[in-house]
Amino acid sequence: MKPEAHQPVAVVIDDEIQIRRLLKVTLEANGYKVHEAATGEMGLAEAAQRRPDIVVLDLGLPDMDGIAVLKRLREWTNVPVIILSVRDSEEDTIAALDNGADDYLTKPFGSGELLARLRVAQRHAQAPLENTVFQNGHLEVDLAARTVKVNGKAIKLTATEYALLQLFVRHAGKVLTHRQILKEVWGPTYTEQTHYLRVYMTHLREKIEEHPPEPELLITESGIGYRLTLKPDADVK
Repeated sequence: MKPEAHQPVAVVIDDEIQIRRLLKVTLEANGYKVHEAATGEMGLAEAAQRRPDIVVLDLGLPDMDGIAVLKRLREWTNVPVIILSVRDSEEDTIAALDNGADDYLTKPFGSGELLARLRVAQRHAQAPLENTVFQNGHLEVDLAARTVKVNGKAIKLTATEYALLQLFVRHAGKVLTHRQILKEVWGPTYTEQTHYLRVYMTHLREKIEEHPPEPELLITESGIGYRLTLKPDADVK
């Protein structure tokens, strides 16, 4: 007898009943078991009880701001969190990502795009990247051996370039803000030194992109940061 496949669990935290109904129908049609919450406190309780595989979180909740919910979630869980909000300002997006959101999608949204982003977030969360080889299109990164290949040919990176690439690999598919990257690679005193990041992103793209002026892997999220995109055949060995 084959073991029963795991059914992914989603917790939807949104005060709009129409949005919750739409998400429930969309997610259940794609194999998820869905639990709903109309307030931040209810959402936190559902997340604690259900231990979901994914959380879809609105920012405009009646009892507390969604960022506060996100911060409380991040005190005890690394579950992927997708923000789904009418707020579309750069400041709101950066605040959510800086506080641990995996992605940010504005309303109105396309169901196909939402499902794709959920898959990316879950794939990233499930990928055991210690002592593994990350294969993504023409790029191969061996995290154990600390080697990088482009189209099968080894390339040489500086220590900083490798630290930067390693950070993107460990968060593949996820938007990283300028502040997050600078803090992780250069340290907390460098979070405003965005010119460092621009220079090193240029160098890194020149080494790993097939066409650096039109990057296909390290994508700029305008005004926010960068994302290492995952190709359909991306693999972790």
